[in-house]
Amino acid sequence: MQKIGLIGGLSWVSTADYYRRLNQIAQARLGGVTSAHLVLESVNRQDYVDAVIERQDEAAACTQILAAARSVERAGASFIVICCNDVHRFVSEIAPQVGIPFLHIAEAAAAAIKAAGLCRVALLGVRKTMEGNFYPQVLARHGIETLVPNEAEKAFIHDSIYEEMVHDVFTEETRRGYVKIVDDLATRGAEGAVLACTEIPLLLAPEDLNVPSFSTTQLHCEAAIDMAINGKG
Repeated sequence: MQKIGLIGGLSWVSTADYYRRLNQIAQARLGGVTSAHLVLESVNRQDYVDAVIERQDEAAACTQILAAARSVERAGASFIVICCNDVHRFVSEIAPQVGIPFLHIAEAAAAAIKAAGLCRVALLGVRKTMEGNFYPQVLARHGIETLVPNEAEKAFIHDSIYEEMVHDVFTEETRRGYVKIVDDLATRGAEGAVLACTEIPLLLAPEDLNVPSFSTTQLHCEAAIDMAINGKG
């Protein structure tokens, strides 16, 4: 099995979920008490937030992720998995500066959506994910249209992630709010919902929603184990 290079800490909550899922999948695929072969570089989320939110310095944030990528490369990783959706906006800039590939979370999601036969999906995540272009561009290459929540919906989703979920707080009130948003997006044409923040699948189960949902955390982990075993995601 190839060594997976994890970039985590963004937040520790979802990074811990990545570790659990990767090992569960590895054991299910290979049997026995198999553990995933991995190395983790845990970024200090406070430093990242200070750069992105307080100083609005995207270059400084990108430099932090590049340093983490080089760290897991030096540690012998065969490829890189970022345990965070919105940080993937830096991949196109960072990838040419490291010698091992990134396993892109949006590609993993797109493959699953395409396999499910859906053509239009809602995108839920932090603002930089919902308002950015890296998800719509990847999905469009697979013939999938992206539906973005309206301003009030984006504010609810973003704030609940930053104020609750990254602090390991998950409430029934917030879960109901997400269910309503997804239902409203379905009336506007969404055939499914991409849970494009790695904390959201800790709040919402597939049975909570009336349309198919795509846990980017689970799909990313499945693709990572596939790549670790077979050399491709």
